[in-house]
Amino acid sequence: MAHTNILLESGTNEFEIVEFFIEEVGSSGDHYTGHYGVNVAKVLEIIRKPKITEMPEARHPCMLGAFNLRSRIVPLIDLSIWLGKTMAETDSAKVIVTEFNYVTNSFLVSGVNRIHRLSWQQVEPPDRHLSEYSEGCITGVVKIEKRIILLLDMERIVADLNPNIGLKLSDAVPPTEGAEIPPVRVLFADDSSMIRKTLTKGLETAGFQVEVASDGQMAWDKLIKFKALAAETNQPVTNLVNILVSDVEMPVMDGHNLTKRVKEDPVLKVLPVILFSSLISDALRHKGESVGADDQIAKPDIATLTHRVKSLLTKTQGLNFT
Repeated sequence: MAHTNILLESGTNEFEIVEFFIEEVGSSGDHYTGHYGVNVAKVLEIIRKPKITEMPEARHPCMLGAFNLRSRIVPLIDLSIWLGKTMAETDSAKVIVTEFNYVTNSFLVSGVNRIHRLSWQQVEPPDRHLSEYSEGCITGVVKIEKRIILLLDMERIVADLNPNIGLKLSDAVPPTEGAEIPPVRVLFADDSSMIRKTLTKGLETAGFQVEVASDGQMAWDKLIKFKALAAETNQPVTNLVNILVSDVEMPVMDGHNLTKRVKEDPVLKVLPVILFSSLISDALRHKGESVGADDQIAKPDIATLTHRVKSLLTKTQGLNFT
């Protein structure tokens, strides 16, 4: 099964997922099928389990080894082990090869069902119990044909296994000593609590004030309130918020739809929008451009993000960071 060639119009709040499953064996020997999903935009291809070479210094038992895929060495992660489950033995196991954050990985699963086209409004954020039980690796829940499909935070999984490619607060760039930093109010939208916390600290280290939203709808609601308050107090909206930084994949409303709304609003369109996402790549950059994003940066590059925030605000609002 290869990557889908179906193209989705940007800004419609639609996306596609590959639904896969893991046949789990319980402690009593009972079998249970867990259904999961991953954004099609992250999937390069789906293949049969290849011959692998073990990695003697693997950080985690779920790292089964690596294999050669057209002259590219790809690590193989047993997703069931990472999830703390036991996968039933099968001769028809599949490997989902992914690429995001400019890194290629692969995940061993029992099988793949099909591709679903969905609206982000169909995705429910995980409740507190589910989030705690899954240690934050579930970003959304979808109900399809009496099945519950859990959307996995693949970035979180890969970052846990390889901390060197994760979002690091140490990458944040503090202002030059003695420099005068104008007040900069950043609205940051991301559905990952871990990323919200880390990036907020990073942006604050750079001298910015940060307000957060856990999805695009919450960010849009905040922007509408800023717009109303600006009108009531007869001041420009940039006195209340200077720039929007948003993830792309979020329940209820995604970053592309959020950007499109901002850029089509006669008042809010003055705000620069930076998309900060693992989905930023050469192949997908056109999606952000089509909805009017001012810049697009691939996670986890906090240093570049803070530099681009300053550059955009200097260009669009005349702020001086020297």
